[in-house]
Amino acid sequence: MPLPRPARRAAVFLVATALLAGCGGGAPPTEGSAKGGSNGKTVSLDNCGRKVRVDGPPERAVSLNQGTTEIMLSLGLADRMVGTATWTDPVLKGLEKANSKVKRLADNGPSFEKVLATEPDFVAASFASTLGKGGVATRGQFDELGVPTYLSPSDCTGKDNGGDGDGSRTKPVTMDVVYGEVRDLARIFGVEERGERLVAGLKARVKKATAGIDAHDVTLLYWFANSESPYMAGCCGAPGAVTRALGAKNVFDDTHEEWPQINWETVADRNPDVLVIGDLTRKSETAETAAKKIEFLSENPVTKNMDAVKHKRYVLLSGQSMNPTIRTVEAVEKVAAALRSHGLDK
Repeated sequence: MPLPRPARRAAVFLVATALLAGCGGGAPPTEGSAKGGSNGKTVSLDNCGRKVRVDGPPERAVSLNQGTTEIMLSLGLADRMVGTATWTDPVLKGLEKANSKVKRLADNGPSFEKVLATEPDFVAASFASTLGKGGVATRGQFDELGVPTYLSPSDCTGKDNGGDGDGSRTKPVTMDVVYGEVRDLARIFGVEERGERLVAGLKARVKKATAGIDAHDVTLLYWFANSESPYMAGCCGAPGAVTRALGAKNVFDDTHEEWPQINWETVADRNPDVLVIGDLTRKSETAETAAKKIEFLSENPVTKNMDAVKHKRYVLLSGQSMNPTIRTVEAVEKVAAALRSHGLDK
C-alpha cells in the first residue's frame, strides 16, 4: 500500500539525499513552488498490467518523455510538474509558455538520482524502455519509495517489448488508446473536464483532416531516422494509425516490428508513392533532420531514382507525431494535406 503523502515525500527526500551524497553530493533539493493541493480523492486504475493508486491529485509530477509531457501541459498542469526529460523536438506549438515553467531534467534520459532530487509524487513515461531495466529506473524502484508511476498504454496494449529492438505489435495501435491516456491523466490530476475537451478537439481535427480522402491506391513509407540502417515503420504503430485513417497502404505493413531496420535495396524495391520522414532536432542517430534525409535520398544511387524522390513527394513530421501521442493527430493532418497537394487524395 502506498505511503501517506507526507511520509512518501520524506522517504523520497531521504533516499535522494543519500544517493546524491554517494555521488559527490550537492545541495539538498528545495521545496519548489508547485501548486494544486489534493482534494483527498484517491484514483486507482489498471495500467500496463499494474494496479496504480494515486492518493489525491499529484503536486510534484515528473514526465520522463515528451509525449506524456505534452499531454500534461495540454491539460494545464504545468504548475503541478517539477521536471521533464527525453525530448526529440521543440515543444508542441502553443505550449511554449507553459513548458518554460517546468524544469528540464535532461534532453535525454535523466539519472534516477536527478529524478528523485525533485521529490516527485508521480512519474509518467511514454515508453516501457524508460521505466524499465536500462532506462531511468524500473517501476518497482519507484514503487519501493511509494511513488506511483504511469506508462502510456500505447506502449503496452497489444505490444511485446521483449528483445533488443523497439518491440512488436500483436494488434494495431489506435487513436482511442491515445485518447484513453489523456483521460487517464486527466482523471489522476482531477481535471476530467479538461481531458474531455482535449479529446473532443483531437477527434474533430482528425475528422476534418480526413474528410473526402480516398487514398486506397497510395503507398506510404515512414522513415524515422538513421541513414546506414534506417528505421522504417512497421504495420501497426502510430504510422499505421495515420495510414488507416487515410485509407492508404504502408509499404512495410507486412512486418509487426515497431521500427524495423530495413536496407535501402528493399526500400527502393517497394518504391512508395510518398515518403513520410521524421524531422528531428535530437542528435543521437545519423540523418535526424529532414534536410539530411532528403539530401541522402537524392544522392544515394539506390534511392535517387525512386518515384517519390524524383517527384519530391515528401511529408515532414516531428518525431513525436510518429509516435502514439496527441501529436499523431498532427501527422494525420500533414499527410492528408500532402496527399491533396500531390493530387493523390482521390
